[in-house]
Amino acid sequence: MGPEEFVFLLIGLKWTVVLSAVGFVCGCVAGLCVALARTSGVFPLERIMAAYIAIFQGTPLLMQLFVVYYGLALVGLRLDAWIAVAIGLTLHASAYLGEIWRGSIEAVPRGQSEAAKALSLRYVSRMKDVILPQALRISLPATVGFLVQLIKGTSLASIVGFTELTRAGNIISNQIFQPLTVFGIVGALYFLMCLPLTVLGARLERRFAVSAR
Repeated sequence: MGPEEFVFLLIGLKWTVVLSAVGFVCGCVAGLCVALARTSGVFPLERIMAAYIAIFQGTPLLMQLFVVYYGLALVGLRLDAWIAVAIGLTLHASAYLGEIWRGSIEAVPRGQSEAAKALSLRYVSRMKDVILPQALRISLPATVGFLVQLIKGTSLASIVGFTELTRAGNIISNQIFQPLTVFGIVGALYFLMCLPLTVLGARLERRFAVSAR
């Protein structure tokens, strides 16, 4: 494989990183809304969010991307492949992160919330200043672990023709007929992206486990 093919892989790698960042950041914002709705105490809202989470956790990401891109086109809403994949990854991430953060919010000792209420703090202040900082700390290892899964999940963007790292590898492999070499490099690039996050997640988990004793 020559330098031109390797540069093409790096361009695909760039889009993998961009997709992962967009899906994760937007998923964090939407996931926080989902988590707050799930812990709001408003029964209809909690049930709706529970159904939302169940749908996105119970169906493959591949199918979700397929529905966003091709399904919306059937009703007249044609989206660019980049936008469709970004929306699909955001919805997928929001469901998983929402459930991770719901569990973290509920893991904060109830006495913290009761003490905040005793100080006459309103809901927004209780969540922003008391509950969410502790919940974020609890959720960090799982959140980092999900980011690793999201990075690998971007490889499914090829279903709508978007050229990220995996599709770039497939294009090059079809041109030079060296699949083992090409996908060996693709796998190594994914590994180099995910390894630091995996190590970080493990260190955070150990650190929080020790501090909780």
